[in-house]
Amino acid sequence: MSYQSGYKSLATGESEWDRLNSLVAKDPDDFDNWESLIRATESLEGGLGRGTTLETVEKARSVFDAFLKKFPLLFGYWKRYADIEFSITGSEGSELVYERAVAGIPNSVEIWTSYCAFKMDTSPDIESVRELFESASDLVGLDFLSHTFWDKYIEFEERMERPDLVIRILERIIAIPLHQYGRYYERFTQLAPTRPVRELVSEEDYVKFKYQLDNEYSANGVSIDSKTNEDVENELRARILNFHLETFTETQKQTSVRWPFEAEIKRPYFHIKELAESELINWRKYLDFEESQADVKRIQFLYEKCLVSTALYDEFWLRYIRWLTAIGDHEEEIRNVYRRACSIHIPITRLAARINYAHFEESEGNVDLARDILDSILVELPGNIETIIARANLERRVAGWQAAVDVFKQFIESKTTDVYAEGALLAEWARTLYASTGSAQETRKLFQQYAEKYLDVRYFWINYLQFEINLPSNTEIESSRFKDISNVHDQIRTRARLPPHVVKDLSHIYMVYLLERGNQAAIKEYNKLDAEVNG
Repeated sequence: MSYQSGYKSLATGESEWDRLNSLVAKDPDDFDNWESLIRATESLEGGLGRGTTLETVEKARSVFDAFLKKFPLLFGYWKRYADIEFSITGSEGSELVYERAVAGIPNSVEIWTSYCAFKMDTSPDIESVRELFESASDLVGLDFLSHTFWDKYIEFEERMERPDLVIRILERIIAIPLHQYGRYYERFTQLAPTRPVRELVSEEDYVKFKYQLDNEYSANGVSIDSKTNEDVENELRARILNFHLETFTETQKQTSVRWPFEAEIKRPYFHIKELAESELINWRKYLDFEESQADVKRIQFLYEKCLVSTALYDEFWLRYIRWLTAIGDHEEEIRNVYRRACSIHIPITRLAARINYAHFEESEGNVDLARDILDSILVELPGNIETIIARANLERRVAGWQAAVDVFKQFIESKTTDVYAEGALLAEWARTLYASTGSAQETRKLFQQYAEKYLDVRYFWINYLQFEINLPSNTEIESSRFKDISNVHDQIRTRARLPPHVVKDLSHIYMVYLLERGNQAAIKEYNKLDAEVNG
């Protein structure tokens, strides 16, 4: 995405803001210039606020909009933008920014905590605030470091004087492996004796415990009517508290096994700088572990968390997609992951995700969309060999081998590729021709026709030699085959303009052929070449 597509660049002037604005317009991938422009924007007119002119407000919005369109995972800048809108227009403008923020980075504990705190302080609609907390808990409540969010949720219900809801929140938390899991259980045990027993578990679990107790009384010949309500309640309370103790013990175990992975996450946030290899290794191991636990919700949450700090690495996007594919019936989710990866995060030069995206859409029957995805790569990277090959193979699958050949011919003749790319595409054309027709004669003729043009192209000569060597043969025809192969090797050594080490490597391939499939005359040539090539 170009910076110009984010917002209109203003005329260059003498001010620092205009200078930085111009620098960003020229190079939208320079993060340092963006940071400088953001700081300069926040300082316009001595600081943005109620008295800021409309022109400056529009400048500020356009800068933040463009920046966060390009870098939507930078939660701190969403918070700054929301604060600016609050100072200019009040809570309505700030809430709109927060809504965009949680859409752009829905698994950010920091953003959701800030948003919920903002709603607590600005909205008189208690139920809407509670609903917001519930939405947030579904998206970030499993995060190992989500204690700041849970603390804020508890604070809200305490402010509303709803201890019944506080105990319910604590009951949920003690089943989640968290960094600060212990203090929530401690708080639960302090509050539980003061609350009715029915509040200590869900209604469903309460009915289950009551049913078990009734059955035990009956099995022991004890009439339920002989027990006072207080006796029954005390027995139920003891069982329920023991149940929560068992839950806490399991949570303690689950927290401990995740702790080593979490401790190695030094950069849980997004940044354009590369991650240390140790962190990439840790993420791979952490995902391996969570997948082994077979809890789909936790696995998916960890993938989403991982993709914040690893957003620029197609490896992790593709791993996520493969996992979604393996668990089945997630086509729309897979499509959305591809869109996020390819439209926002992964640089165009990392082709794997985009080509796989095209494969996915083709498999879903969306052939035109698959073509568009590959063509969009070639707009940014004209003449890219890997993409052209993928495009040709798509046409081969859809319309036959001649359609694939037409793609190769189109790009060879388009003048958008250099001679090295052309040579590689010609070799792929020949491979496609032979695989589709089985005609060695036609394929050889194609190689021979273009040999003079691609004397400098390593890929062309490797494929030409391998084509001849790999043709099926038998004793009766091996002598004529030997001539064809020897002829290609002779051209490589005497006519092709390849680096010496490439010629040597190709000669070694030919020498292996001489040993494994040559006759007595071939062994003489082998010994001669051995002296020349390896001497």
